[in-house]
Amino acid sequence: MTAPADPPTPRRPTDPRSGSTSPSAPHPTAEATASTPGPTTASTSNSTAATSPSSTNSAPAAATATKDRQPASGRIAKEERARRREQILAGAAALRRKSFTAGMWATRAPVWMWPALIVITVISGILRLFRLEFPGRLIFDETYYVKDSYSMITYGYERSWPENADASFNAGDPSVIGSAPAYVVHPPLGKWVIGLGIDLFGADDSFGWRFSVAVVGTLTVFLMGLVAWKLFRSAFFACAAAVLLSIDGEHFVHSRTSLLDIVLMAFILLAFWFILLDREQVTKRLARWAADTTDGVPVAARGRRSADAERADLINFGPRLGVRPWLIAAGIALGMATGVKWSGLYALAAFGILVVAWDVHSRYRAGVVHPWLGALIRDSIPSFLKLVPTALITYIATWTGWILSDDAWNRQWAAETPGWWQALPSWLDWLPSLAQYHYTAYSFHVGLDAEHPYMSNPWGWIVQWRPTSFYYESLSRGDLGCAAAKCSSAITSVGNPVIWGLAPVALLVVLAAWIVRRDVRAGVILSGLAATWLPWFAYQDRTIFTFYTIVMVPFVVLALVYCLTLLWGRRTPNPPFAPQIRTSTMPVPSPAEAGPSTEPSPTSAAPAPGPAEAAAAVSDAPTTPPTDGQPAPPTHRGRLGSRPPWPLLGRRLAVGAVLAAAVLAFAYFWPIYTGEVIPFEAWNNRMWNVTWR
Repeated sequence: MTAPADPPTPRRPTDPRSGSTSPSAPHPTAEATASTPGPTTASTSNSTAATSPSSTNSAPAAATATKDRQPASGRIAKEERARRREQILAGAAALRRKSFTAGMWATRAPVWMWPALIVITVISGILRLFRLEFPGRLIFDETYYVKDSYSMITYGYERSWPENADASFNAGDPSVIGSAPAYVVHPPLGKWVIGLGIDLFGADDSFGWRFSVAVVGTLTVFLMGLVAWKLFRSAFFACAAAVLLSIDGEHFVHSRTSLLDIVLMAFILLAFWFILLDREQVTKRLARWAADTTDGVPVAARGRRSADAERADLINFGPRLGVRPWLIAAGIALGMATGVKWSGLYALAAFGILVVAWDVHSRYRAGVVHPWLGALIRDSIPSFLKLVPTALITYIATWTGWILSDDAWNRQWAAETPGWWQALPSWLDWLPSLAQYHYTAYSFHVGLDAEHPYMSNPWGWIVQWRPTSFYYESLSRGDLGCAAAKCSSAITSVGNPVIWGLAPVALLVVLAAWIVRRDVRAGVILSGLAATWLPWFAYQDRTIFTFYTIVMVPFVVLALVYCLTLLWGRRTPNPPFAPQIRTSTMPVPSPAEAGPSTEPSPTSAAPAPGPAEAAAAVSDAPTTPPTDGQPAPPTHRGRLGSRPPWPLLGRRLAVGAVLAAAVLAFAYFWPIYTGEVIPFEAWNNRMWNVTWR
C-alpha cells in the first residue's frame, strides 16, 4: 500500500517592495537546496514528485500570467508615450494659437498704389495698341485662330477654309469660307475671345484681329500688381512686378498677336489671384477662431457640448472653413483656362495640391493639434467639390456653341455610330460625341512630332534658348522706308534678356528659400512654375515651342521680384509678420521673412514663441513686441528725410539697377518686338545668341 504523499508546501506571501518572500517565512534558495546533501534533498524531491494536480498546474499558470502581463505593460507604456506626445502637441498648438493672427493678410495697400498701378496699366495698353494693325496680314498661327474666330462668331462653330484662304482674308474678304465643318484640336473659348475684337472692328481690320488679346494682355499687367501685393505686401514691389510683366518680350509680343496662349495665361493668373484671396479669407477665419478659443474650448460653443468633446473636435482638427467663394471662383477660372487650351489642366492639378497643402499649413499655424487630419476631415471633400467639379462644368460650358449646333465637326457621331450611348436621353446625345471628339484631339496632340525650325526643348525655356519668330521680312532700299542697302522687319517672341537672364538664379533662390527657410511665398511661386513648366518635360519628343513660356512669365516675374525683396533689405532687423527668437539683449528675426512692407508691423500681446515656433515661422505670423527688460530694435524710421545705412542703400540701388536695366533692354529690343524696319546690322546686333536667328 502506498503511503500518502506529504501535503504541498503553502506559498508564502511576497514582499511587494522586493518581490521576495516575507522574512517571517524564509524559503531556501534553489542553489542552497541543491547543494545540501542528505535527507533534506531527498525529502524535497519526494515532496515535489508527490505534488497534487492543483500545484502541478501552478507553474504553467504563472508563466501564462507573466506572458499576459508583459504585453499589457508594453501597451501601457505605449499608451503613456502616446498620451505624453498628445500633451506635447497640444501644448505647442496652444502656443501657436495664442500668437496667431491674420498677420500680413490684415494689412491694407497704401492709397498711392492704386493710381500707380492704373498708370502702369494705361501706359502698357498704349504700347500694346500702338501700330497694332501691323503687319496687315495674318502671321504665324494667326492663320488658324483668327479665321476660326471669325467662323465661330458667324456660325457658332469652326468651318473649313480653302487652302489659299489667307490671301482673301488679308484682303478683307472672308466670304471664301466653306460650308463643311472644320476639325480643330483646341477648345473654343480662346477663339471666342479673339472673335469679340473681330466682331467689334470687322473681319477686314487687322487691328480688330488683335484687339482682344491686346486688352487681355493689358489687364494682366494690373492683375500682376494685385498678385504681387498679396504675396509681398509691398506697394513698391507690386508696381515693380507690374512693370516687369509689361516690359517682358514674350508678354508684349503675345499681347499684339492673336494666339490663344495669352488668354490661357490670363485665366491661370486670375485663378492664382483667386487662390490668394481664398487664403486671405481662410487665414482671417482661423484667426477669429483662435482668438475665440480659450483653454481649448471656443467661447461661442460653451453650453452646447462638453469641454472634452469640444477639445477633441475643434482643437485637434480645427473649425470648418464654411463657404469659400474665392475657391469656387478659382475653379471657374481654371475651367475657362482649360477651355482655351488643355494645358490648363496642369494648373488645375497643381493649384489643387497647393490649396490642400496651404490648408494644412494654415491649420498648423492657427494651433490645430492635427492639421493633416483636420484638413482631410474638414476641408478635403468640400474643397474638391468647390474646385474640380466647378472647373469641369465651366469647361463643358465653353463648348456651348458646338453643343447647340447640328453641323459642327463630329457633332452627330453618337447618332451615326451604334452603341450603348443611344440609350441616353435626347438632351444628352451630345455627350458621347464630345467625348469622342476629345479622344481624337488627344490622339493628335500625342502623335504630334513633325519637325519645325523653331521647335525647342523645355530645358532651354528658362533662358529663352530658342525663341520663336512670328514674322520676318527681308527688305531692300526703299521698301517700307528702308534707308539701308538691306533691312529687316521682324517680330520675335524673345523674353526680356534681363528678366530671363536672371530667371535661373531666381529659381534657385526661391527653391532654396522654400526648402531652407520654409517660406510659404516661395512654395506658392514654385507651384505656379511647376504648373506651367514641368509638365512639358514629359513631351520632349513632341513639336513644342518656346512661346509656350508666356504662361510661365508671371511666375518668373514673381520669382525675380521675390529675390529683389531679399536684396532690398530692411531698415530694422525685425521683419514684419514674422515671429522672433528672443534673446537676453536683442530680438533676432526669424528666418521666414515676409518681404518688405509699406505698412507698420502689427503687434501682438501674446508671449513670444520659442525656437521651435520660430523655425516653423511663415509670412502670415505676427510680430511680437519686445518683452519687459529688452531694448526695442533699432530703427531708422523717425524724422522726415532719414536715410538707410550705406550697405542697405547699396542694396536698394542694386534693385533699382536691375529694374532700370530691364526697362532699357525692352527699349533696345522694341524694334524686333513690333516689326519696325531697321537695318539688317541693327537686327543682327539684337540676336545675342546664335540660336535666336
